[in-house]
Amino acid sequence: MMVEDSFFDKVYQVSRLIPVGRVTSYGAIAKYLGAARSARMVGWALNGTKTRGMDVPAHRVVNRKGVLTGKQHFGQRSLMQELLENEGIIIENDQILNFSEIFWDPEKELAL
Repeated sequence: MMVEDSFFDKVYQVSRLIPVGRVTSYGAIAKYLGAARSARMVGWALNGTKTRGMDVPAHRVVNRKGVLTGKQHFGQRSLMQELLENEGIIIENDQILNFSEIFWDPEKELAL
């Protein structure tokens, strides 16, 4: 009997595919997974990945406007921004400046 991955596992799988220097949104992941109204649940899935030592680039997932809304879940408040800036992403006042240019849409990028 095959065990289906949980929603959280699917979130982690998609998040691991986000390329360095690119970002996506909670809503884009939710929509890709067929749960368009579950952006908040995607956030919940990603909240504890850093503190639990999971290998998921949760710092590459932001809100639909490119704001670093999950930064408080990285242990230190500046860590999310530092990780993104290390990948060449420009951030000002907790918002990604060239968000539309570096946005990675799983529906387009992972199309069959």
